[in-house]
Amino acid sequence: MRCSKRLSVLVSVGGSLVLAVSAYAQETQEDDRLGTLEEAVEIRGRANVEMSESQERIETLSDATDDLLTQYQSGLRQNESLLTYNRQMESLIVSQEAERASLDEQIDRVELVSREVTPLMLRMIDALAAFVDLDVPFLEQERAERIRDLRKLMSRADVTEAEKYRRLMEAYQVENEYGRTIEAYRSTVAKGDKELTVNFLRVGRIALVYQTLDEAEAGVWNQDQRQWEPLDSSYRTPIRNGLRIARKQSAPDLILLPLPAAQKGES
Repeated sequence: MRCSKRLSVLVSVGGSLVLAVSAYAQETQEDDRLGTLEEAVEIRGRANVEMSESQERIETLSDATDDLLTQYQSGLRQNESLLTYNRQMESLIVSQEAERASLDEQIDRVELVSREVTPLMLRMIDALAAFVDLDVPFLEQERAERIRDLRKLMSRADVTEAEKYRRLMEAYQVENEYGRTIEAYRSTVAKGDKELTVNFLRVGRIALVYQTLDEAEAGVWNQDQRQWEPLDSSYRTPIRNGLRIARKQSAPDLILLPLPAAQKGES
């Protein structure tokens, strides 16, 4: 019976020891698992941080790559634009060179024409002056002054040949207009050793008559005789009416004026 009790105690003690050993082993395993889990979590955390940093670097590199690509594409477009511009400039330079050669040639011709035109214009002024001297003597002062101005103009270096020619043509045009217009103006006519203030009526170049301010005296220019001839009182009213028409004080109407007789041509 004693042996049985000791065995029981041993068994009891042995069971507790086994349980203790088993519990210790279990706790050790749990501690190992906890250490391993914490290490895994730490490793996972570091991996996540590294992955995040790597992702940021990747995104930064991607943005930089996109910027470089954009700059590259922009550079390509600018290069193409510059090439196109250069080709256009080369074409323009060729055209300008041709234009310059043409202008040089034209300048040479202008100098030649200028040397030829200037004497021609001087002869035209002389011809105009001779024509005015031989023409019906109306607006003598105005026409003579126009010719004097043309002669002064020809000696001016600050006026181009084109402007001189334009002014000369303008003078010819004015003289041409006289032949198809009617005009009334006031001036003087020589009567012996005195000057009379009279009203002149010009009808083209076919009739030039005058009438004194009191309408007591009238005369007509005889182009063949190159002198004034008196008119009788029957022309007083027609001349008065003609003056009013020329001044636009009356409506156009028929008037009776002395005209040179037509001459038969020589056979």
